[in-house]
Amino acid sequence: MKKAISLLMSLILLAFSLCSCKSEEDEWAEKVAEYRANKMAIFESENAQYADNEVDVAFLGDSLTDGYDVAAYYPQYTVSNRGIGGDTTLDLEGRLKASVYDLKPKVAVMLIGANNFDTMMENYENILRGFVENLPNTRIILLSLTSMGGEHWGKNNQIAAYNNVKIKLLAEKYSFEYVDLYSPLLNLEDGEIYDEYTTDGGHLTAQGYEVLTREITPAIERQLSAWALENK
Repeated sequence: MKKAISLLMSLILLAFSLCSCKSEEDEWAEKVAEYRANKMAIFESENAQYADNEVDVAFLGDSLTDGYDVAAYYPQYTVSNRGIGGDTTLDLEGRLKASVYDLKPKVAVMLIGANNFDTMMENYENILRGFVENLPNTRIILLSLTSMGGEHWGKNNQIAAYNNVKIKLLAEKYSFEYVDLYSPLLNLEDGEIYDEYTTDGGHLTAQGYEVLTREITPAIERQLSAWALENK
């Protein structure tokens, strides 16, 4: 009898534990959904405020873009941050209309893939085709994946470097500009991102964003100049 009661109590505790975990997961999922919905609402509101080609540069991506204070780093331009933390290439593809098609910036800068390294190339080119079809008057800059470090992120450096080769080839195929962010952040001595450039191995410090800005700015200048020549 005691064994039966003990087994029953164990099952009850297990069930309670599973329910608690599920509740926490549901709560987290709700917060993520709410955050995404709020971001999309901001995008749509901005789209209504700006005329076509009024925005000089739109930045597309995941948390690396979401956490990038583009207005502070690019005060010389009218810019818009269209990053959403946690996004995969699939997530970005699904929100392109509100994120960039309806905005119609002069230049769009994209950094995406860190949340689905293994599958990002399955639809990466779909995103590029969407740019060609829906933004014929927008110049495109593709950013490489960054180098990473630490136990969680550092293991992804090899596949990131491999995918960067593919991104560069696609940039050439579609006549988009490609910017390498992997190498400037990489400490060749240990094969990982410099400690001062990252908060956790995957996300960037202010110093890390300064490196990104230094690498991206010349490309933006070139593409804005090209846009101006094409739209005299």
